[in-house]
Parts: sequence; C-alpha cells; structure tokens
Amino acid sequence: MSGRNDRWGAIAASVLAVMAASAVAPPAHAQTLERVRTTTALKFGYDPDARPFSFDAQQGRPDGYAVALCDRIADSLRAQLNLSKLDVEWVSLSGDAKLRAIQDGTVDLVCGAEPVTLSRRQQVSFSLPIFPSGTGALLNASAPLALREVLQYGEPSSRPVWRGAPARTILEHKTFSSIAGTTSEGWLSDRIKTFQLAATATPVSNYQQGIERVLDGRSAVLFGDMPLLMDAAARSDSSGNLIILERHFTYEPLGLELARGDEDFRLAVDRALSQTYAAQNFRAFFTTWFGQPDDAVVTFFRQTALPE
Repeated sequence: MSGRNDRWGAIAASVLAVMAASAVAPPAHAQTLERVRTTTALKFGYDPDARPFSFDAQQGRPDGYAVALCDRIADSLRAQLNLSKLDVEWVSLSGDAKLRAIQDGTVDLVCGAEPVTLSRRQQVSFSLPIFPSGTGALLNASAPLALREVLQYGEPSSRPVWRGAPARTILEHKTFSSIAGTTSEGWLSDRIKTFQLAATATPVSNYQQGIERVLDGRSAVLFGDMPLLMDAAARSDSSGNLIILERHFTYEPLGLELARGDEDFRLAVDRALSQTYAAQNFRAFFTTWFGQPDDAVVTFFRQTALPE
C-alpha cells in the first residue's frame, strides 16, 4: 500500500511541476524582448525588391523607408531595454521566405511594405500602420483619354452615359496586369468577375515586367501598390511615357509584421513608431523617400501616432 501511495505521490508531484512551469513560462514567441535583453541582438527581415520601402543598397546593407523606420525601432529598443549595444542582423527575404519568416522564427520583425489584411493577420501580427497605401493604376501616356477617364472618374466625360454604359465598352476586350501574389491581383480578378467584363487579367512577377507590358501595348493598365508603382515609374528609362492616375482603388495601410501573441514586443515597436511620427523631423524623414507629404498624409500619421 505504501508503494502505491508513493507512486501516486510521484505522479501528482510531476503534474504539479508541469503546471507550475506552464504558468510561469510564456510561450516561446512571446519572449522576444527577454531574448533581446539577454543576447543584445535582433533579426530584421526585408524585401530586396520593394523600393522605396526596402531594397539592397551598397555593401550588402538594405536601405529604404521601412528599413529606416526599423533602424529607429532598434534605437528605441536599445533605450527602452537600457542596453549599451544592440546588434541588428538584416535577413533578405523574397517570395515564400518572406511569407514564412515570422512563423518560422527566421526574423523578429519584417521591415517591408505588407498590407494589413484579415487573412494575413491569421498568421502574423502587425505594428501600427507605416504608410497609407492602396491599389493604383499605371498607363502608357499614349493611352486613350476615354480609358483614363473611366478609370479615374468611373465614366468618360466626352459622351453621355447611355443604357449599356460606355464605360463598360471601353474596359472590355482589354488586358490588365497586376503583381502576382498581391492584394492588387485579387482585387483585379474580383472586379472583372463582379462586372462580368470580357477582359483578361495577366499577372506579372514584378513592376518592371508590368511596365514593359504597358509600354509595348500588351497590357492596357498595370495595377499595383501606389507607392511602388510611383517609384518604379520614376526609375524607369521610359518614365516620360508613363502616367499614374491620382486615384486609390483600394485603401490598404501597410504595417511591419511580427509574431502573434507577442504583445510586449509589439508595444515596444508601436512606441518607437509613435515617437518617430510625433518627432519634429518626421516630415523631413518622410520626404527623403516620398517627397513632401500632402495634408492627407500628414493627418494620417498624426492620427496614427499613439500618446503615452
């Protein structure tokens, strides 16, 4: 009888020990700040093909608006954790590697231009928004005026809207491109299906490929993230032959990706971003990458920054 009691006592003690350990130890993904405090090291991921948000610069170091924001975050974390130094390792991420980087633990934060969507939030968490983006449209400067007006205003200005909508006839039998794997691709396919247009959606792998299709007439329009469209057009050798409409077809704020459930790390990141947006030099910081912000952009960042 004594041996049996000892056995049950040992089992009970083991169970209690496991329960105690579970109650004290946070989940692995929630230990970012503690690990940073111990190792004085961070891993930031970036997309090398997301100019002006992130791209490869000279000497193998990334550059761009999101990269510069993450540099500010590293400086803030160094101060928040009272560290004398904090080493940052930059990890280049492309394609599927970028999608899995947070869940696989490859990096602590993805410093890119990622739309904040509900489906993506099933896999990762997001910081405060870093940019008020959305889907834009790029056309050849020689594109018919009617096509430009339909995309910009919803109808051509040179003719009345008869039954059968001239807008529809202008959009049909056209080929439209978008960047494969982006929200712009899903939006374009949905629009064609919703309006039952006799049009073709042809995805492209990058902005340069999309611009080439617009220039040689294989695609009437390239849809993509507005700031990336603007940057790709500005850097194109044929920039004078391209136009970008002053219209956002969708509203998609961009954020930095981090692990779900790691609220302490997210709070530290959001604190750094809020301080950056509220700083007097933020307008100059923003201008480095995008030019002078208009009133709408200034209001966006003023409303995004959180008070202490």
